[in-house]
Amino acid sequence: MINKKRNMKKISSFIVVFLFLANTSLYSQKVANKDNYTAQIQEEEGDLNKDKHNDRIVVEMDVKDDTRPLRVQIFLSQPDKKLQLAVSSTKLIESQYPANKKGEHNGNPIPGLFIEDGTLKMVTNINDRKSSYEFRLNKNIFELVKISRVFWNGKNTTFETIIDLIAKTKIEFQQELGSDEILNKRKKEIKINSLPKIQDLSFSDLEKF
Repeated sequence: MINKKRNMKKISSFIVVFLFLANTSLYSQKVANKDNYTAQIQEEEGDLNKDKHNDRIVVEMDVKDDTRPLRVQIFLSQPDKKLQLAVSSTKLIESQYPANKKGEHNGNPIPGLFIEDGTLKMVTNINDRKSSYEFRLNKNIFELVKISRVFWNGKNTTFETIIDLIAKTKIEFQQELGSDEILNKRKKEIKINSLPKIQDLSFSDLEKF
């Protein structure tokens, strides 16, 4: 009974993330900027730089471009309590209608960005593989430090991956639904010269890890 409850909790957390990602696809248009990124998809507030003032994440879409590109901007609070742009990226999230798809949708929901316990996280659902990317703020630069992934085969098994870029390790394992037993656990070292910076990363870079 305990295992069943734990399993239901685990599946429920996946469902919450999935529903959020699905809902972000049904965006409402808000005119907010002078440029073409006028459709606001998401806005998140929280304390990222630990100064006890809210910082802000904004995801916007260019609705005039046929590919529907998305821009991620992160604003950090300053000593004068004003917000200052720290990150602006148009490659972190894939366009909704990529040029290589020739007018077709990319087939995936728009990723969501969150501030959780002062940490920036981005969750994606690419081809039914759910990933969570964790970034730390170091000297006003967001560095990728951890990746967690889950893929469910539609039957009784989940395939999970945890990548720790600080420890330089990659752990892969499987679990059967209804069981806490870890199966086929494999751990290996990975080569990381330096922690990837969010402004340098594209959606395709993230999928390569």
